[in-house]
Amino acid sequence: MRIVVPSYQSDHVLDLLEHSESVCNLIFFERAARKPDGDVILCDVTREDASVIVSDLRELDVDKEGSIAIEEIDSAISAAATKAERSSKGAAGDAVVWEEVEARTSEDIELNSVFLAFMALACLIASVGIMLDSPILIVGAMIVGPEFGPIAGLCVALVQRRRDVARRSLRALAIGFPVGITAAWLFALAIKAVDLTPEGFIDSDHPLTDFITHPDSFSAIVATFAGIAGMLSLTSAKSGALIGVLVSVTTIPAAANIGVAFAYSDWTEWRGAMLQLAVNLAAIVLAGVATLFVQRRLYVRRHRRHLDDSAREKAGLPLGRRRRLGSATYEAPPRPE
Repeated sequence: MRIVVPSYQSDHVLDLLEHSESVCNLIFFERAARKPDGDVILCDVTREDASVIVSDLRELDVDKEGSIAIEEIDSAISAAATKAERSSKGAAGDAVVWEEVEARTSEDIELNSVFLAFMALACLIASVGIMLDSPILIVGAMIVGPEFGPIAGLCVALVQRRRDVARRSLRALAIGFPVGITAAWLFALAIKAVDLTPEGFIDSDHPLTDFITHPDSFSAIVATFAGIAGMLSLTSAKSGALIGVLVSVTTIPAAANIGVAFAYSDWTEWRGAMLQLAVNLAAIVLAGVATLFVQRRLYVRRHRRHLDDSAREKAGLPLGRRRRLGSATYEAPPRPE
């Protein structure tokens, strides 16, 4: 962590970090910060206790009067780091740094031209895959699609009751999917107009991509598993697993098929694709919320135990509960004139 703190508050922060067993490599630079003015404190914190330490720093108003930056350390060769890791209960791989999750989802739900371009391109690729009955193109479209970011953001918003994040996530989904569907529809109309429709596309079955418009119980089951895996990938920073999640769900192919079926007036396919999209979105969101809820409850239990840590008392924070604004149990140091 890199912490910028007003000089009059540095002693409290240093006392907190120095007496926390999960903190090591504590470094202090007096009057080193210029914007905002103050002192700079560097330290290494175990992943298991990163969020609870940040919570303590917020109680000291460091986030309002200074700043807190978190950076992942790939490797630390140090006896002090090993001791700090052993003092933290639980496994680092299971720990969730909630500030990291919030930052990642906040970036992924940003509605911009790049997001809309990827939605349109993913649906265009899926449209070609549907017309050619090519599962390879369908898989490619799934990987290109950026829709999981806003879906994950919505799950985080529902668990943490963040209305602003929920609005941004819903806005990205509400605009992104219509843009992708419209792109697929216009593309299909253009293919019809120039008479490039693949032979037998309208009359024949599509055995390799038929699953897109025929949702069943396994569609919901797979989407549920994918939602759980996606949330675990997000919270554990294991991005490699996210590729498998994207390939497991058929949100982009279903959206593309809505546009293609509408262009060819195939209402049976259109209804099936609409249902597939709804089933996938609902299952992913429900599974994601359930997964995050369990992880959040585990964090809350850990944080409650941390409230009795003697390091909080050293920093002037109350034991057993969080400091409330205006509480007489906490006396902040006087501000400099």
